[in-house]
Amino acid sequence: MFKFLKMLIGIALLPACWAVSVAVYTLYQTALDSVASEGLAAWALPVGFVLWVALFFLLPRPFRTYVLGHELTHALWALMMGGRVGRMKVGKSGGHVELTKTNFIITLAPYFFPFYTFLVIGAYYLAGIWLEVEPYKVWWLGAVGFTWAFHVTFTLSMLAEHQPDIHEHGRIFSYTVIFLMNVLVIGLWMVLVGDPKFASFGDLLTRENARTYSYSSRLCVSAWVFVEQLIKRLG
Repeated sequence: MFKFLKMLIGIALLPACWAVSVAVYTLYQTALDSVASEGLAAWALPVGFVLWVALFFLLPRPFRTYVLGHELTHALWALMMGGRVGRMKVGKSGGHVELTKTNFIITLAPYFFPFYTFLVIGAYYLAGIWLEVEPYKVWWLGAVGFTWAFHVTFTLSMLAEHQPDIHEHGRIFSYTVIFLMNVLVIGLWMVLVGDPKFASFGDLLTRENARTYSYSSRLCVSAWVFVEQLIKRLG
């Protein structure tokens, strides 16, 4: 029963997936305008991203490193939601962490939260409290792209296999939440590493969601009216 309700929620979130995608793309265009004059810095992030993708296919994959980030992400989100963390196991074939609390966000977090990327972003801003970090911005952006590509490639690779985390909440609900949250995270780190502001991103999200759900509602009403008319004619 709960899986059926989650499936309906997943379907209801599909317009939000479109709206958030449009909002993030609009934010991306704004970010491009702001970095167009930054020269090498404008290329650092995509170069870092492409570099990891090449390494992912050319070299042995550091699966243990991914599993460590995966389990630490479960633990981090459990802590943020008031849970406690017990023993953790990380191995070549997988991992496990003992938690006193779980929900769909904690379960799915490793698939939308780029753990290593936020470590890189957090370390940069933390170092900026005591040091002059601007000269290292190019390397930092490269590291952001590199670690984010690490998250994307391993997430896609893992989702192509049977995952108990996905099965627990149903595929439609899980995939919808993972897509939605990944796009939101992209928008978030564009705000963190670039010039766009949280307020402008929030305005974009509000506007696009209102527009998309308004259109979806009209479409559903039209479809319902059409079905009613069709049933009357056939009856």
